[in-house]
Amino acid sequence: MFFEKEKQKSNYLNNVLIKSELTDVQYTKFFLNQYRFPGVSIKNYQRRYYPYGSEIAHVIGYISKINYSEFKKLQYKKEFLDYFKNQEIGKLGIEKFYEKKLHGQPGFKEVEINSRGKIIRQLRFSPPKSGKNITLTLDLNLQRYIKQLISSMRAAVVVLDPRDGGILALVSNPSYDPNIFINGISNKKYLKITHDINRPFVNRVTQGMYPPASTIKPYVIISALHSGSISTNFFLFDPGWWKLPGSEKIYRDWKKWGHGYLNITKALEESADTFFYQVAYNMGIDKLSEWMKKFGYGQSTGIDLFEENIGIMPDREWKIKHIKQPWYQGDTISVGIGQGYWTATPIQISKALMTLVNNGLVRTPHLLSSIQEDSYSVTYYHQNSYAQIGDSRTVFWDIVKNGMYGVANRSNGTAYRNFYDAPYKVAAKSGTAQVFSLQPYEIYDPSKVSEKFRDHKLMTAFAPFEKPTVCIVLILENGEEHISSGKIVRKILDYILLKK
Repeated sequence: MFFEKEKQKSNYLNNVLIKSELTDVQYTKFFLNQYRFPGVSIKNYQRRYYPYGSEIAHVIGYISKINYSEFKKLQYKKEFLDYFKNQEIGKLGIEKFYEKKLHGQPGFKEVEINSRGKIIRQLRFSPPKSGKNITLTLDLNLQRYIKQLISSMRAAVVVLDPRDGGILALVSNPSYDPNIFINGISNKKYLKITHDINRPFVNRVTQGMYPPASTIKPYVIISALHSGSISTNFFLFDPGWWKLPGSEKIYRDWKKWGHGYLNITKALEESADTFFYQVAYNMGIDKLSEWMKKFGYGQSTGIDLFEENIGIMPDREWKIKHIKQPWYQGDTISVGIGQGYWTATPIQISKALMTLVNNGLVRTPHLLSSIQEDSYSVTYYHQNSYAQIGDSRTVFWDIVKNGMYGVANRSNGTAYRNFYDAPYKVAAKSGTAQVFSLQPYEIYDPSKVSEKFRDHKLMTAFAPFEKPTVCIVLILENGEEHISSGKIVRKILDYILLKK
């Protein structure tokens, strides 16, 4: 044990845990026979309990006994003196990210003992200092409601307030009960969970990487307008396909008979792929990748969780490094509709949506609301600096938001059937992320495809349209045909805006 060396170096009495969780009967028997065991005593201790279990496991995380690698890190940082050998430490989630705030400082007694280990007198005493209480931005009732909505699915949902970046709900399903780690978990049980094909330990909101699909089309338009790749009057006729200039390569639209004449608004409302093939071609991968990185793709979001993947925002350099091939124009076309090599996490998609809502002002999504420093003072979360994408006063933002409004409120919009009768106004963008590529003229039929190859269903939305207070991102992993992402988002918005 790595603690044995520390024990040998120590010049004070070390407590060694023999047994925990004594029953009343065991306690009584020992108390009556304690004289037979000099140096052995019973001590009370506090133990973490997570009352909401799997409902917020990916947010809260859990604590457990310090392991060797954690010990070495504490030793390197010269923080080991704040921990005893049997003490717990944050392993995941908020428990890990805010470990220093939550942990506090241990107390100690300096005592004189005799040859039998019995305490003769106390020389010095230092009381322990409690860790600080923290308050999160989560709406617990909303969190539990969403968990119930998606309980039978592999899914991720994140809801945040675009006015400050506070996360109101962060739900990843399936989940796990963090209480199983409090007293230690058997290797057999741990391996069973880690080998579960549904990956309950994975926080799909921050670690799940999916093609962002058509949810990125609003940001592509904003970027193309700002970079001068298209004008506000740009239009295109869509016969159901688009041909790559200088080649015979044909790219087809999801609507095989085409959308007809398209402007920016209609292209967003109907999610016309051909329009975005042309826009991506006009921009080129260098500009397109540069602008998408500004919206946070391929970057850490800054969320206060260590468990975060940054996804892939592909460009020429990335492809050479990872695929060992040059970049082709066809790669750019796929990126223009959020497919190809591009992958993103739901929290990245959420941050991009929040940035759009705020006309390019980049806020950081966060779970911390405040820290109770002591009995008299509270420190509230504050973002020190803000980046700005493009010109916040340009009409470009309004044009794109109007297109997203049409998605939910105009009869040709792809999410119209889910939101047209809402008593509040919504702006939305749906997406379908392909897990595998279809052959030319091949028709996707989910009933004939094994579950792991089914498309992912995505939906992003913000409301109320005039003064947004809510941004939602939903991903249904390998979503079944009869399950509507729009219907779930509508239920969540109704719960937030109507039932409170």
